[in-house]
Amino acid sequence: MVVFAGQGDFRRSLTLLWRTPGEAVTRSGPGPRPGLTVDAIVDAGIAIADASGISAVSMREVGRRVGRTGMALYTYVPSKDELLELMYDRALAELPTGYDLADGWRAALSAWTHDYWAFCLRHPWTLQISQARPVLGPNENALLETVLRILFATGLGAPVLRRVVGTLINHVRGAAQTVVDSRQAATATGVSDEDWWAARSAAFEEVVPDFAARFPTVVRLAAEAVANPPDPERPYLEREATETFDAGLAILLDGIEAIVRRSGQHDRDARVAEGA
Repeated sequence: MVVFAGQGDFRRSLTLLWRTPGEAVTRSGPGPRPGLTVDAIVDAGIAIADASGISAVSMREVGRRVGRTGMALYTYVPSKDELLELMYDRALAELPTGYDLADGWRAALSAWTHDYWAFCLRHPWTLQISQARPVLGPNENALLETVLRILFATGLGAPVLRRVVGTLINHVRGAAQTVVDSRQAATATGVSDEDWWAARSAAFEEVVPDFAARFPTVVRLAAEAVANPPDPERPYLEREATETFDAGLAILLDGIEAIVRRSGQHDRDARVAEGA
């Protein structure tokens, strides 16, 4: 299930997203003020999504959790579309917004990336909110503001940094999705990663006896790679994804440093040329 933002009443969505934090939204017209807020509804939706996934979120289920009927929630939130956007942006409020640059942009960027990675694993349903059409809420913008504040410390220009931000976010979300898929696969099938691979490896050798001759480089990689020792607390694919995440992050940070050095050299060469 992929959720695309902006499918509901976008003006209403923006109004709800950008209201004063904690502001109660109540029904209009006569009658007593209800003891329910948008925040309470959104928190209930997040709790359901964290426990059972985004597909379990419905106005009826959220209403049940807050002690109301599903229909009663429409006074506060126009539809499930707006609710999912509010849930996503509110969850992002957990992320830190300030990073110390005393040790340089690389250390700060590494810390931000690991915090975002941990957030995605705490709230795996957020990975189903498509980045193709942003929610445009305050906390989504705070995430962008935070990482850009770190990256502008590199001295690189906006055109480069725009691509760097996209690459970092895609790296985090893609790696986190693999971990989430690994966890869900074991739960859904009742078969661990290790058992799944062991069963297929044995059958594979029988069905494709000439595999090594046809794909020698693939076999070489498998033979030369350092095997991870068994870890009952972390499935095989989850460990692989985590190590791939860390390795990929190091490569990205090295790449950014290389761009910074080239940019600095270019500026120095330009100054020399101007003085010639």
